[in-house]
Amino acid sequence: MMKRAFTYIATSALAGMAAAYIAVSLFTAPPPTELLTPTPAPAVPSGQSQGPVSYASAVQLATPAVVNIFTAKVTVQRGNPLFDDPFFRRFFGDRFQAPPRQRLQTSLGSGVIISSNGYILTNNHVIEDADQIRVVLANGRTLDAQVAGVDPDTDLAVLKTDADDLPTITVGDSQGLQVGDVVLAIGNPFGVGQTVTMGIVSATGRNQLGINTFENFIQTDAAINPGNSGGALINAHGQLVGINTAIFSKSGGSQGIGFAIPVALAKGVMDQILKQGRVVRGWLGIAGQDITPELAESFGLKAGSGVLISGVLEDGPADHAGLAPGDVISTINDQPLTSAHDILNLIAAVPPGEKVWIKGWRNGEPLDIQVEVSERPRIDPQQQ
Repeated sequence: MMKRAFTYIATSALAGMAAAYIAVSLFTAPPPTELLTPTPAPAVPSGQSQGPVSYASAVQLATPAVVNIFTAKVTVQRGNPLFDDPFFRRFFGDRFQAPPRQRLQTSLGSGVIISSNGYILTNNHVIEDADQIRVVLANGRTLDAQVAGVDPDTDLAVLKTDADDLPTITVGDSQGLQVGDVVLAIGNPFGVGQTVTMGIVSATGRNQLGINTFENFIQTDAAINPGNSGGALINAHGQLVGINTAIFSKSGGSQGIGFAIPVALAKGVMDQILKQGRVVRGWLGIAGQDITPELAESFGLKAGSGVLISGVLEDGPADHAGLAPGDVISTINDQPLTSAHDILNLIAAVPPGEKVWIKGWRNGEPLDIQVEVSERPRIDPQQQ
């Protein structure tokens, strides 16, 4: 860098005289007319509008319906396990055995009031195994809450309070979200109190992250931190578009990669919980594996042309229909499959008792079979 600076300084005297002449000419000659004409600002394309200077109105619409959630759980803490060792007790008996002690564990999160009669939507992991749940409104009002229902497969829970005059949030359209849309995250990060952060939609339809069984996340760079879980992700109009759920972080803090459950999915789960006390999904009882190029070559298929059945649960719907490990499923009800995730979502949407047509291959021969779908039990997330 120093050598380059010296190169610019060590010019010839002739170049210096020429530069001096040009400088004098610029000061004495009249400036060109085109230099005095300001460059016009580019016109805003038709159909597009500039964003607002402030999102205060959107925040004012949504924040009254976002609550802070505080939970408490009593755990039993046992003494040193050394005292339970048979060899130790043989010599010392129970003289050093301390009685179990109770310990109070507390945690915090956020939630969104969906109905004025006291129903609140939040994450299952926020209230899981809690003995006491308390919600605090934006105005400081405190209410006790009970669990109305949970769905661990999507990490959603519905709470109920006895109040019937609560402010509610306006539910927006999460299916219309586009990458680049402005979104705001509202919650209670680290317990500091209600906080609003802004970002954009970074991606939609994120799945196979290993967070939940059923995944269809909105990814955002709006800062989401511990305590934001269960809070609201709103659009620029103050409408709810997602439930903040998780962050991707190596440090435990926000690194610009947050995930929210689309409100369309969350609302569907909530409606089922309130109508029938649980979420009902279809189930086949199989484990699927994506077809890699190596598997495709061994089976004589094209990569991504179906799903390989790697396991069949005994006495499950697929077993009763005759499906077996090694079969390749290419379509379900004529809908093509490219991954095991497709089977999970397609079958989950089928009401139990209905039949689906499965087409594929078995030992190189065409496979066409009908399977009656059963209700999905609480099982290993890897089973479809």
